[in-house]
Amino acid sequence: MPQITIDYSGLMEDAFDREGFARALHEAIVEIAAAKPEACKTQFRPSALTAFGYEDPGARGHAVAHVTIGLLAGRPDETKARLTRRAVELLREHVTGGAFALHASAEIRDLDPSYRKSDA
Repeated sequence: MPQITIDYSGLMEDAFDREGFARALHEAIVEIAAAKPEACKTQFRPSALTAFGYEDPGARGHAVAHVTIGLLAGRPDETKARLTRRAVELLREHVTGGAFALHASAEIRDLDPSYRKSDA
């Protein structure tokens, strides 16, 4: 915990500083949600094809990035909202120079009580 996934349009590949984003997001999660730094785990999942509205799915004018953060239950809604706002800000800071409009979003979900992890 936290379990973090970032789904993003593959056309962002060269414009997305994933390493810098992960570090900054981990720092924000530690600060805002009181998580331990070593508990932050992030996976990036590029999407080969992204459709936007009614446009041709192959059009290169739009990119989508969505951050999902799974936290243990119990954090107040205000904390979650503050963290999602920060995640979207960080996306905008770490996606630069692309010839596309970035549609950035983020959400927090409570991990199910059945959640378990192994460090081995």
